[in-house]
Amino acid sequence: MGRLDGRVAIVTGAGQGIGFAIAKRLSSDGATVVIADVDEAKGKKAVAELGGDAHEVATDVGDEGSVAALFGEVLAAHGRVDVVVNNAAIVQFTPWDEVDFAEWRRIMRVDLDGVYLVCRAAQIPMRDAGYGRIINIASNAFFAGTPNMAAYVAAKGGVVGLTRALATELGPYGITVNAVAPGLTASTGVLASPHKEAFGFVESLQALKRTGTPEDIAPVVAFLATEEAGWVTGATYNVDGGHIRY
Repeated sequence: MGRLDGRVAIVTGAGQGIGFAIAKRLSSDGATVVIADVDEAKGKKAVAELGGDAHEVATDVGDEGSVAALFGEVLAAHGRVDVVVNNAAIVQFTPWDEVDFAEWRRIMRVDLDGVYLVCRAAQIPMRDAGYGRIINIASNAFFAGTPNMAAYVAAKGGVVGLTRALATELGPYGITVNAVAPGLTASTGVLASPHKEAFGFVESLQALKRTGTPEDIAPVVAFLATEEAGWVTGATYNVDGGHIRY
């Protein structure tokens, strides 16, 4: 038996990269996984790779109606939502004073507003069930203050703060809320961006001297999604090879 047998898990932004690795791990642990990605083609491809009872719902996490439709469809199909992983995000690489307000809002809309909207929708069926696991994907960039990522860093700081606040407010209903903060990770998106040039420097700062992969992040998320993690809430776990140590 898998640790997540009978559980229904929604993973946002799971069409590729870290999100897909998380979806794959939750599925292998027995969960019915719903891929919620704004790119329908990537979502369908991910589902085909996962197989089993996984399915996708094209979702724009920054749109309240789209998030409501996601949860409506999942509840209609399965009658429950046990685990939510807020992974969808936009990553920038621009000096902060070159980010105009429209771009700032575009990043916040997905990276912070999207987490709020999904958590707000998720807590309703979770409160009714008296059980839930919410895992928000933050970033160690928040702790490092990484340059050329100010809007992203600010949004991820908001995710850490929201995680702590929701842990307090949702704890009485049997819902845990935690965050996982990856470091620089060799995901599809990173490898297609200027961030790929930073691996050598970042590895020199890590306690563990190798490149992180999406598969390094997924097991920590999977643990927080289980019943075994029931006494853990309001925490943020840096999963970065010991880049940030405190």
